[in-house]
Amino acid sequence: MTIINTAIIGAGAIHGCHVNALRPLPNVTLRALVDTDIAKGQPLANEYQCHFYQDYREMLQDKAINVVHICTPHFEHKNMILAALAAGKHVFCEKPVGLNASEIADICHAVEQASGILGVCYQNRLNPTSLRIRQELAGGGLGKMLSIRAVLTWSRSGAYYTHSPWRGRLATEGGSLLINQAIHTLDLMQWFAGGVTRLKGVVESGELADVTEGEDSAMATLHFANGARGLFYASNCHTTDAPLLLEIHCEHGTLRLNDNRLWRITPDAHRELASDAAPDGTSKRYWGQSHQQAIRQFYQAIDERGDYAIDIVEASRSLRLVEAIYRSSQTRQWLTIPH
Repeated sequence: MTIINTAIIGAGAIHGCHVNALRPLPNVTLRALVDTDIAKGQPLANEYQCHFYQDYREMLQDKAINVVHICTPHFEHKNMILAALAAGKHVFCEKPVGLNASEIADICHAVEQASGILGVCYQNRLNPTSLRIRQELAGGGLGKMLSIRAVLTWSRSGAYYTHSPWRGRLATEGGSLLINQAIHTLDLMQWFAGGVTRLKGVVESGELADVTEGEDSAMATLHFANGARGLFYASNCHTTDAPLLLEIHCEHGTLRLNDNRLWRITPDAHRELASDAAPDGTSKRYWGQSHQQAIRQFYQAIDERGDYAIDIVEASRSLRLVEAIYRSSQTRQWLTIPH
């Protein structure tokens, strides 16, 4: 069995999901952890029994490393992806893959020239409820999709931004609520409906206006490629991280995701189809439980020399929607989304 050596760049909160996802993989070894903060990164590297680097470019010189995971602030993603691909590594990156369409173009060009593959983490596509929604829609029993509505109300305090100053800054985060928290919801909406053709959106900042340059609330109307309409609302001004409410209205019934449970509602039945509860019975964390599946599938693609489902093209779809909502809010106009 060929051993795959892996490095993780970034020792923040999300990196633990990656470490836990790597542990069950029989042929994968965590070889290195990278973080600019020695006081944080070195003890973790000692715990994981791997090398520690303060500079990711030094780590990339290690020819034994095959795969690089990027778990850093948004503004660092593009340059790290380009450097890792140029060094011949496979790359698995947290969302968003970049800050804007210009960065997407640079990454696309690098992917075309690279020997390694690039995967982006949109783990909520692999939640049991998401997969069952796709299955129900493909089956056609509910008839034509008419609309999707999604409501995401989470809580982010001022301390969340002041503790990590890159957050909430246009130059480093690329925005705020939309590009960080709500991008997963936009991704699911467009994925279920085959893409967005046009939209009109508004972003605002209220409770968090004093601590972020970006928005803390957003709403949008979406027109999907399948002819359905989308209604989207999100805010970071709630007092808790409420589960996503997502409802798909079709000709013959409704699919409703509420409290992490998916229901199929028709005139003669109200039936639960799937749940996103963790296997041990604990409640779902608000960012989803599917990092392990996403990372396992990425390594399977490497082993089989195949493609990973969420590549740069797929990852760019929701990022382009975020960018379009920002532009639409500025112009107060409908925008057409290039397909």
